[in-house]
Amino acid sequence: MLLRERETPKGTLVSVCDPDCLGETYEDGPVTLTVSEEFYGGDDAVEADAETVVAGLHRAQVANIVGTESVAVAVEAGLVDEETVLEFDETRHAQLLWL
Repeated sequence: MLLRERETPKGTLVSVCDPDCLGETYEDGPVTLTVSEEFYGGDDAVEADAETVVAGLHRAQVANIVGTESVAVAVEAGLVDEETVLEFDETRHAQLLWL
């Protein structure tokens, strides 16, 4: 999985995606999801195992998670409710917001 963390004026923003999702665009009716290199990849992104991804998600104020494996890790860790996961073509997407 690719993990990217960055500081914003609103706190830590974390993006996680399965590597095979990078550069892809997924559709669900009129809604599209583009997994861009600028947001999910780049020099700040690191390859991460499940434990590292979960730690990063715990540090996030906001997180975007794309890919079957990445979303499964967040669900299994109890950070994302399975019922809130969106299905896009062949992949899954979830968002996390700590209030």
